Amino acid sequence: MLQHNASTNPSFHVAGGDWATHEFAHAPLPDQRLTRRLITMATDFALHPTASIPQACGSWAKAKAAYRFFDDNGINPQDILTSHVQATIQRVAAHPMVLCVQDTTSLNYSTHPQTKGLGPIGNNRTKTIGLLLHSTLALTPTGQPLGLLHAQSWARSAKTFGRSSHQRNRTPRQEKESQKWIESFTACQGLAAQCEHTTLVNVADREGDLYDLFAAALAPPPGRRVHLLVRAQHDRQVAHPQKYLWDFLSAQRMSGRLKIQVPRKNGQPGRVATLSIRFAAVTLRAPCLKKDQLPLTLWAVEARETRPPKGATPICWRLLTTLPVENLEEALEKVRWYAQRWQIEVMHKVLKSGCQVEQRQLEEAPRLQRVVIVDLIVAWRVLGLCKAGRETPEGLASDWLSAEEWRALTCYMEERAKPPRRAPTIRQAVRWIGQLGGFLGRRGDGEPGPTVIWRGLQQLRAITASWKRFGHGNCG
Repeated sequence: MLQHNASTNPSFHVAGGDWATHEFAHAPLPDQRLTRRLITMATDFALHPTASIPQACGSWAKAKAAYRFFDDNGINPQDILTSHVQATIQRVAAHPMVLCVQDTTSLNYSTHPQTKGLGPIGNNRTKTIGLLLHSTLALTPTGQPLGLLHAQSWARSAKTFGRSSHQRNRTPRQEKESQKWIESFTACQGLAAQCEHTTLVNVADREGDLYDLFAAALAPPPGRRVHLLVRAQHDRQVAHPQKYLWDFLSAQRMSGRLKIQVPRKNGQPGRVATLSIRFAAVTLRAPCLKKDQLPLTLWAVEARETRPPKGATPICWRLLTTLPVENLEEALEKVRWYAQRWQIEVMHKVLKSGCQVEQRQLEEAPRLQRVVIVDLIVAWRVLGLCKAGRETPEGLASDWLSAEEWRALTCYMEERAKPPRRAPTIRQAVRWIGQLGGFLGRRGDGEPGPTVIWRGLQQLRAITASWKRFGHGNCG
């Protein structure tokens, strides 16, 4: 597997200490002063991800300016995201294949019941309230996060929440919550022309198993096609002797096996799972509510764990894709790609636990939606920094940290008075930051994860501030 060097490959370069300038400088905000404020806030939030807004800003004057920014109704959350998306596209364009993984998470603000404009996010429509966030994260096939391609947040209506299936079926498609999956795909289609040498594959979990989404992907597009890879949820009718998709896939010959690393989840420890692989071309009939629509011809892959450990839920992924799967290697490729989908769940975890987005206390939902976008991009950077130490270990720390940060970090960790002229590798810097956050670095510990990285970034901020205060900030 080829490894990219971050010091020479623009796809991994995030402009060092000027990362916030690189990501936000072209935000189409009403005033350039707002853009400068956005860059300052993002820098502060990234250096102190678990802090409240006043703590992260470091002074009451900067905190008041941040609150004024989030209170400004002239600022659309999408305007905050726009510049970052363009920076992401620059990184995406350096790769022949990029996964565009989309997923939804809920943001719980039930402890802030006075906040106006929130909606139900659980079964209790009045007590469990907050926002929903749907994100699309660009990843390399090996899992390096390149940035966000799309994100939107919204509050459900308490009046329409909990409608019957009959009422939902009568709702126009554009008004359904499931439209979020199509909007992500459409956004990727709109960006594809800017990276014409890159194949984009939109990846979705079972909730994205929608006839209309596949139909949109198979329709002849005006520009470059974006492909789909979706985990099937519905046992759809197929135009084959076997009547339904599950039976059709089970009837295929097993072509091979694949071992994948399953992350820890829901109290179950991480493990290595062995999956049996089957694949075939398949034609799916339109659902009964769309009988007038044409059948869809796709490729299907089944990855089934036959011998899970005791107490573990066996893996069974049935994947549908618009990309051809004509041999075992292509089938294994699609399963490996889907296995990277968990990266967006990690990013959402960083957003909640690392950036503490659910602790933000603002009076109205639109203000929260602005801060959510800033925190989401910070969460991407924390995850990206963590993954860079694994994916591009020989890259330079100067591609991710400012000169003051990597110099202060090096002097602190090596107990030296003068920093070296050359920045350490990103792997070394990430391990050092992890150690500041509690990573022990013992043999067998692996590489530091996002939790210790966001803790370590807080310590690095204090170390760098001391470094500057004692006169080292301008040393060469």
